[in-house]
Amino acid sequence: MRVLALVPGGIGDQLLFFPTLDDLKRAYPDAQIDIVVEPRAKDAYRVCKSVHDIIPFDFKQNNSLADWGNLLGIIRDREYDIALSLGQRWAIGLLLWLTGIPTRVGYAAGGARFLTNPVSLKQEQYAAQMYHDLLQGLNISGASSEITINVPKKDIEWAEAEQKRLGIQESGYVLIHGGSSKLSKAKGIDKIYPVKNWQKIIQDFRKRQPNLPIVVVQGPDDAEFVTELQAAVSDVKVTKPSDIGKLAAMIAAANLMLCTDSAPMHLAVAVKTFTLALFGPTNPDKLLPQTNGSGETRFVGIKSPTGKMADITPETVLKKVWGS
Repeated sequence: MRVLALVPGGIGDQLLFFPTLDDLKRAYPDAQIDIVVEPRAKDAYRVCKSVHDIIPFDFKQNNSLADWGNLLGIIRDREYDIALSLGQRWAIGLLLWLTGIPTRVGYAAGGARFLTNPVSLKQEQYAAQMYHDLLQGLNISGASSEITINVPKKDIEWAEAEQKRLGIQESGYVLIHGGSSKLSKAKGIDKIYPVKNWQKIIQDFRKRQPNLPIVVVQGPDDAEFVTELQAAVSDVKVTKPSDIGKLAAMIAAANLMLCTDSAPMHLAVAVKTFTLALFGPTNPDKLLPQTNGSGETRFVGIKSPTGKMADITPETVLKKVWGS
């Protein structure tokens, strides 16, 4: 059996879709699952164990008829049996209909007229469960499994060497991701917590846990934020993982992850690191699981009272950290 999944969105969306892919693979262990994904999110599949091949396609661009025709040709040539689509645009539904794939599953919205097996869209729930509902179109019921990832051994070895370089291999550490993103900035989405607030949080850690290192993650879009933070807190350590596997390994070894709504947050959920995430306009109930499966709450979201990241006070964060 050959299965195609169309998954628009960034790395975070892909990670939230992993439980759907894993449960599909468990239901059909011999299935070959391919993914159509935006180039910016392709790196997510470095740590996915259920996907066979990746087809890059930028859903967010103003694609020409030739672009759509090229994608259609690739899909038709591979003769898929089943298609799953997170996309709700009528153009994606039409594309799937034109492919001739016999079983086409998606949400009962937008291009639903082109689907053979539409399912209800329930946006009020945790996003991983909302995505998992697509499997109802294949008569696979039940709750979504947890997000899990498969970190390559060489990425784990890189993280161990990085911890040694930073001098934190014995002490443990708190990892900070500040929440910078080109797409978020371009769309005017507030996902960056101010440096002055991070400074107050780090200063409190210095008083309470002076021997616990603070490490900040610098990704491709984070240079400005990290430079500003280093100017405010000179002894903060910086790590620059070059891909999602190395980042996941660094998160897995941390005592605590402090971050904003971002792909690293979902990685922290996947590796089960204690996580405190800050939310501005987005809703933590839709983006964080309530428990880790055993009833223990490892992932805590703090929602801004105004929808603006800057209005989450450092004192609010610290009360969650220290429990008082």
